[in-house]
Amino acid sequence: MYLYPARLGNDTNGTILVTFPDVPEAITYGQDRAEAFVRAANALETALSFYVDEGKPLPKAGRARGRNIVPVAVCALADLKLQLYESQRSPGIRKAELARRMGISRTNIDRLFDLTRSSRVEQLEAAFRALGKRQVIHVEDAA
Repeated sequence: MYLYPARLGNDTNGTILVTFPDVPEAITYGQDRAEAFVRAANALETALSFYVDEGKPLPKAGRARGRNIVPVAVCALADLKLQLYESQRSPGIRKAELARRMGISRTNIDRLFDLTRSSRVEQLEAAFRALGKRQVIHVEDAA
C-alpha cells in the first residue's frame, strides 16, 4: 500500500497546509483538518503521477511520527497502478515489451499507468500476469 506521512500545519492565511516530507511535489490545503485530509490523498496521487510520467523511481515513504503527522494513502486503483509501475520498472521491462506480452497497443499500456484514468481491474490483472506477478487484495480495520 502506498501510504505516506503528511504534515498538517497552520498556514499564514488561516487554512491548514498539508505537505509530504517524502514527496515534496505534493502540497495542498484545507479550510479545516477534515478538508485538508481529503485533499491530501488527491495531492499525493497527482504528485506520484509525475514520477510515473517521467519514468522516475517512486519515493520511499518514511515513518509517520509526530503530533501533526498523519498517514495518507492513495485510492485502491492508484495503488494497483503504482504497484504495476514498480513491477514493470524494477526488472527493466519496457512498456512496448509489456504491450507485446499482453497483445495490446502501447496506447492501452499507457492508460494502465495513468493515475488520472479509470482502468478495469481485469486489465491490471492481465498486466501483472504478463510480468509473472499476481495481485493480492485484502481489507484491514481502519486505525
